[in-house]
Amino acid sequence: MVIKNVELEIVCGVTSKLPDTDKPEVAFAGKSNVGKSSLINGLMNRKSLARTSAQPGKTQTINYYNINNAMYLVDLPGYGYARVSVKEKEKWGQMIENYLHSSRQLKAVFLLIDIRHEPSVNDKQMYDWVVYQGYDPIIIATKLDKIKRSQVQKHVKMIKEKLQVKPGTPILPYSALSKQGREEIWNLMDELLGFEQQTE
Repeated sequence: MVIKNVELEIVCGVTSKLPDTDKPEVAFAGKSNVGKSSLINGLMNRKSLARTSAQPGKTQTINYYNINNAMYLVDLPGYGYARVSVKEKEKWGQMIENYLHSSRQLKAVFLLIDIRHEPSVNDKQMYDWVVYQGYDPIIIATKLDKIKRSQVQKHVKMIKEKLQVKPGTPILPYSALSKQGREEIWNLMDELLGFEQQTE
């Protein structure tokens, strides 16, 4: 997709009612500090539309980015951040569940996993949970620049096995530094949303 305009259009907090939008939505979920904001900025060719932070647990709202007035990219709160109270975690979990459950326009869920490490218990729970809600998560393996090229396949295999992903699940390695993987992610989103005609 050629990005002509992007704006952060809707922000939902814990008590907000989720909007009933009229455009297809693609959601991004991931553990705190997995590089979600960097990925979203990279996909949208913007430096700091999504606020990146070295401090995990920054995204505490559901953010809807309107792209070209054609679709929403939905940024879900990071999960599994240890320093947040159980109560807070439950609130965020509730928000994510509520969103997955009630969005009528959601077409795909991308789950971000740090390619360097084995997926955590939280990652596995999130994966199973998204599947339980009726979606087949697409995996984006972030922080690709942090491992050697020769290790990529081994780490992708590790993610596959640990999450026990469904056969045929795409796993797309991505680097926020070089933007490697950006095209593949967009191509997949365009395909899922039926935008193939509009690709460059």
